[in-house]
Amino acid sequence: MMRLLNSSGASSSVTTLKIETPRVFLPLLKPARYKGIRGGRGSGKSHFLTELLVEESLTEHIRCACLREIQNSIKDSVKQLLEDKIRKLGVERLFRITENEITGPNDSLFVFRGLRNHTVSSIKSLEGFNRAFVEEAQTITQKSIDIAVPTFRVPGASMSFAWNPERPDAPIEKFFDENKGDPDFVLVHANFYNNPWFAGSPLQRDMERDRERDPDKYAWVWLGGFQGRSEARVFRNWKVEEFDTPADAVFRFGADWGFAVDPTVLVRGYLKGRTLYIDHEAYAVGCEVDKTPALFDKVPKSRDYRITADSARPEVVSYMRRHGFPKIVPAIKGQGSIEDGIAFLQSFDIVVHPRCENVIRELGAYSYKIDKMTDEILPVLDDKDNHTIDALRYALEGLRRAGVAPKPEVVDTTTPRDRYARGRVEQQDDGGFYG
Repeated sequence: MMRLLNSSGASSSVTTLKIETPRVFLPLLKPARYKGIRGGRGSGKSHFLTELLVEESLTEHIRCACLREIQNSIKDSVKQLLEDKIRKLGVERLFRITENEITGPNDSLFVFRGLRNHTVSSIKSLEGFNRAFVEEAQTITQKSIDIAVPTFRVPGASMSFAWNPERPDAPIEKFFDENKGDPDFVLVHANFYNNPWFAGSPLQRDMERDRERDPDKYAWVWLGGFQGRSEARVFRNWKVEEFDTPADAVFRFGADWGFAVDPTVLVRGYLKGRTLYIDHEAYAVGCEVDKTPALFDKVPKSRDYRITADSARPEVVSYMRRHGFPKIVPAIKGQGSIEDGIAFLQSFDIVVHPRCENVIRELGAYSYKIDKMTDEILPVLDDKDNHTIDALRYALEGLRRAGVAPKPEVVDTTTPRDRYARGRVEQQDDGGFYG
């Protein structure tokens, strides 16, 4: 999206700027007391927020504190990024850049501070500031939030936060999670695929390398999932890989319904031998029931195949049957069905197409609970990061209940065990799937 900005300099001349804005960030252009962008590397989070601050300083009086938890020197701040944005917009003549601060039109001011160095008393020096930008917000402590939030309280003040998720219990995660639905809070999730300038950048090859070699790291660093203890992760039997879906594939569809801030999800996969291939997903947060057919249509052939859906919303299942999805059926739940479904998924090798970003993110994040007192991994599934995973359970439910097991690898013991012979044997049993 392109937005236009008219700014006036000291000479009263009017400058019209054309500022390109990724669509994912549009909600942040509206007034809000607290704005947050969470997501992976390469999304342009800090770039967008610093550019927005420069833009605001051109048309109104902005006094902005650019904050981090720890800032040992000015090099640790976003000052250089702000300077780059000023040059990119071609408005250098309107700003004065010194070693420690930036001043601009409308008596605007940018300063740079470390939150950990502040106390309740010392941070009073920032009272009267009407903007705050907190970078690397995943590192800020609850103490820092408690000190900073009351400081920026003049009329029209706002605080912006950018962070790469690390832990679901991080103070910044709790700050936004506990205020879901509050109109003063706006939060967007953005990753590299939301950034129209990512393709061809130096980061692209880094992303592709992690996607190919380390799916857990890819899900955390690039897709903005939580960093978890590798030994607590539920799924280790998966990888991300591009593939062509065969024309004779027999598809399995599973759906999970969203509530309020939870996503509505449809996933599609097929089985070939002992491998589950996941090639399409549809995912939308806050999806209204009447919008669900259009969402499901994003997955090819979803109207032609049986869809096994979460049985918690029978009215939605009924609605979908009446609106072009006659083969949708509710899942059969019961004691142990979650654990059995997860164990069934674990019994396959899983290959995920790169376009299924939410499946990838959840496979990397889904974990067993960890005892906070003992740090022991418990044999209990953590009920989060599991919307696409629930949909996958439902997709394979019929096979699981029918007692179908993954095909064992066929090995001809009379054939020499060299890698070429092994390849020939495996090719003899690649036909596929049960049903």
